[in-house]
Amino acid sequence: MSTPEKILEQNLIAQLTTGVSQWTYRPDIKTEEQLWENFREKLNRNNIAVLNGVKITDSEMEQIKNRLLQESVTSYKAACWLTGEHRIVQIPLVREDASLGTVYLQVLNNREIAGGNSSYEVINQFSPDGADRDRRFDVTLLINGLPLIHIELKNPDHPFMDAFRQIKKYCREGQFKGLFGFVQMFVVSNGIETRYIAANKNGEMNEKFLSRWVDEKNEPVDDYLSFAKDVLNIPAAHLMVGNYSVIDQEKRKLILLRPYQIHAIDKIKEASRKQESGFVWHTTGSGKTLTSYTVTKNLLDIPAIDKTIFLIDRKDLDQQTSNDFQSYAENDDVDIEDTARTSVLEDKLLNDSRIAIVTTIQKFQNILRKYSKDQLSPQLEKARQKLKNKHLAFVIDECHRTVTPETKREIERFFDKPGKKSLWYGFTGTPIFDKNKKAAKGDLPRTTEQQFGPLLHTYTIKEAIKDGAVLGFQIQSLGHSEEQIRQLALDNKLFTEEELTNKPQDEIETAVINHYERNGEFYGTDEHKNQVIDYIINKSEGKFGLNAGEGNTYEAILTCSSIAEAQRYYQLIKAFKDNGKIDKRIIQKLPDFPKVAITYTLGENDESAEVNQKHMQQSLEDYNRMFKKNYGLEDIAAYNADLNKRLARKLPIYSVRDEQLDLVIVVDRLLTGFDAPCLSTIFLDRAPMKPQHLIQAFSRTNRLFDKTKRYGQICTMQYPANYAKKIDEALVLYSLGSSGDVSAPDWKTTKGKLKAAVKQLRNIAQTSKDVLALSDEKELADFISAFQAVDRYLASARVYDEFQEKEIQKQFGISSEEFEQYCGAYQNALEKLRGIQKGKDNPDPVSLVEFDYELESIRTTEVNYKYLITLIQSHIPVSGDTETRNISEEEDKKICAYINEYKKSNPHIGQIVEQVWFEVRMNPMKFEDQDAWTIVQERVQEIISKEISEFSRKWFVSEQEVGAEAMSWKAGDSVHLTGDYKEYKSSGNSLSKLRYMSELRKAAESFFKETVVPFRKF
Repeated sequence: MSTPEKILEQNLIAQLTTGVSQWTYRPDIKTEEQLWENFREKLNRNNIAVLNGVKITDSEMEQIKNRLLQESVTSYKAACWLTGEHRIVQIPLVREDASLGTVYLQVLNNREIAGGNSSYEVINQFSPDGADRDRRFDVTLLINGLPLIHIELKNPDHPFMDAFRQIKKYCREGQFKGLFGFVQMFVVSNGIETRYIAANKNGEMNEKFLSRWVDEKNEPVDDYLSFAKDVLNIPAAHLMVGNYSVIDQEKRKLILLRPYQIHAIDKIKEASRKQESGFVWHTTGSGKTLTSYTVTKNLLDIPAIDKTIFLIDRKDLDQQTSNDFQSYAENDDVDIEDTARTSVLEDKLLNDSRIAIVTTIQKFQNILRKYSKDQLSPQLEKARQKLKNKHLAFVIDECHRTVTPETKREIERFFDKPGKKSLWYGFTGTPIFDKNKKAAKGDLPRTTEQQFGPLLHTYTIKEAIKDGAVLGFQIQSLGHSEEQIRQLALDNKLFTEEELTNKPQDEIETAVINHYERNGEFYGTDEHKNQVIDYIINKSEGKFGLNAGEGNTYEAILTCSSIAEAQRYYQLIKAFKDNGKIDKRIIQKLPDFPKVAITYTLGENDESAEVNQKHMQQSLEDYNRMFKKNYGLEDIAAYNADLNKRLARKLPIYSVRDEQLDLVIVVDRLLTGFDAPCLSTIFLDRAPMKPQHLIQAFSRTNRLFDKTKRYGQICTMQYPANYAKKIDEALVLYSLGSSGDVSAPDWKTTKGKLKAAVKQLRNIAQTSKDVLALSDEKELADFISAFQAVDRYLASARVYDEFQEKEIQKQFGISSEEFEQYCGAYQNALEKLRGIQKGKDNPDPVSLVEFDYELESIRTTEVNYKYLITLIQSHIPVSGDTETRNISEEEDKKICAYINEYKKSNPHIGQIVEQVWFEVRMNPMKFEDQDAWTIVQERVQEIISKEISEFSRKWFVSEQEVGAEAMSWKAGDSVHLTGDYKEYKSSGNSLSKLRYMSELRKAAESFFKETVVPFRKF
């Protein structure tokens, strides 16, 4: 028998309230009123001197409440407020006694962790105002009276995802309001498995970002009490929400660092105290920029360090990384400054301000060359001595290629002197080992460790996939089969049959291809390129996620060996589209697919510069028409920046189809250091690269994005045997294991699982009609679980080339029509099981199912509410964004058309959305930095509250009672309102008490069904 939730809760509280630095249990705080009163007591206690002995009055407390409610409108705004100034959070208070003036009350001090005025309390079974009688928050942690960490528990018979779904449900219902609007971290657990995630009170939390805690050796910590001991102790919990959280200003969200990032930061702190350097090996895609930002910030806390220099390699990456740092630092107590010109960098290096500087290694070298000359003017000599005396800490992105051994030695010779050495902290996802070490060059280092010092922390791709920090890879090698290659070798007399017997396939393949390539054949022909184009456009719909509909599709990169090859591909793709070669099936799903762009470095080949510029001018004109831009050759840097942002889709404007790209053709650009979570696939039409370059390129694809993006898709178009060998070597090297640990299952395995799932479904219900006969609790639960398994495997199968939509009956034993019929039966079965379980204190454990499971393989034709809100959000101004975006008549018509379509299925919400869009269109600046989802949600709540108030007055029932029942009532539920018959009677009504109660329940049922429920359907 599993442990009941109540016992889990008691055990957790016991864990939290024992030990040296314990939380204080507050069983007396159960309601909003008690929570606010406790917060008031903390303000009075921590601000005795500021308040001058005069405690906060009732009217002053109302002033404080109103201010805090404004600060917690969205989770992003709450997080910004909680960063405070110099990490101290204050709130202004105009004293009721005018002679006392205005004072600033300290709310929270993130510099006083586990000390000073910081207080730590734990509450449980809290009941938010207006909530259903069953709405009780499990366990919440208060820091200085503010609920900052909330924990939701389920017993071990439930998956931990049920706790996550419950939190999302509370969010959608608007339960996290008032002081609970400041919650920064959610923890969900079923006792056996535990996860945490940054809070977002509107419920838009992607389950892919639920983090699993691991210890310093990357061993998982899943048990909820062990998790509490490691993560929720004091000071760890306060550090998590105070020091190990970062606000991404660009994305408008809070980020909680993952455990491996925290461990790496702690290791660098430890090394810096000892004045030692080193490097961190964190697999590409696991958030190195975020980790290195936090390291850069923390190093400035060391008084001995004058400046932190974050070095990167390329100009095009300089902008992306600098933008990321600026976005993180916008609300942080650190001055992150990039350097547009070398002279600016020089000024920042020489001044006395303690800042972090983001710059390229090339600009930094220019400074050193200037000050390394033998003869300098007295003024420059003085500046050189000042520069040489700086104690610098260098943080290096992709350290094995950003800083060469020669350059590092040059910098060290300039800055280092006895007793005072520069510190170096390198980050890489692909270190250089003895197995792939650099060629010998004098006594210079040949591996990452030799160059930067000891390995401080490791987090391999295998560990990242296991933890769900990145996705695995699905790898396909297309091209000639082994038999075809061998036959070509014989036909061209490259080898005898006897020689072929013992020769490795990759060597045979290389010989054959080299033979043809000498004559400009094989992979260099237009015929080959058109085959690749046909595959990308007509046979990769699963890789692009075209079933998800506009705005929700994925992107891809096509990389080839030269600029000339890239240009030819661009021309051939345009011709492919113009000549009507795109399959009608593809056009029906996405009429403007594919939207293609190209990017390369114009100066890469001086002899071809004129040709390259001509081709680039043509592609710029296409890009300008597609996105209403006006880039010329002189704006190539701005074009690349725009393309990067468009491909990354991190700003709301790029969430809409009109602003999106599908495919970008590159040579080497974007293959390293570029982060675009919605990029799912890389097509490689080039010879195999070195192991580190392969992993870097592959890792553009395996960022977490949405629920249906399961793998990073890798498609090699050349050298299948060579790629198979090189990929296996690279994955083994960088996973410290076998390639099978990081690769997706093959088609045979996935096909087998789907067939088995369909068979299991058929065993329970041979047809969808047979589901009607299921009445037993276990039978219904088994059917629901079996159908969900089919849905999951069907969604997984769709990304494989072998999957054929028209052939699923033949392949898996179920047709598309049958699946849709089963889907209808599945929805009915869910409602039937809910009815059976309703009112049961302990449902049969075997029948516990995922009621809130979201079907993945059903493509809805109904206008998606989320996309509609995304469209509106893309037109809400963001502070700091200098680009003015006027709402064109065409855009207005498009959004209005979506709203009208949405209103057909949901007129109640549709009318609110329509009004919001009208107001945004009329005065966009009125909504600057606001969240469209929250705006609509708040207006819905206003309408519901007004309707509930009117109903309550009419029938003499308390608003709280009506509100609680209204938010959970479903069709078929009984009504439990009691009402005040005496008040009803005294107001001149003539119904008897029995008749009054009967009419009240009828009216309430009608009110819930016709007025409240429609506003709950988004």
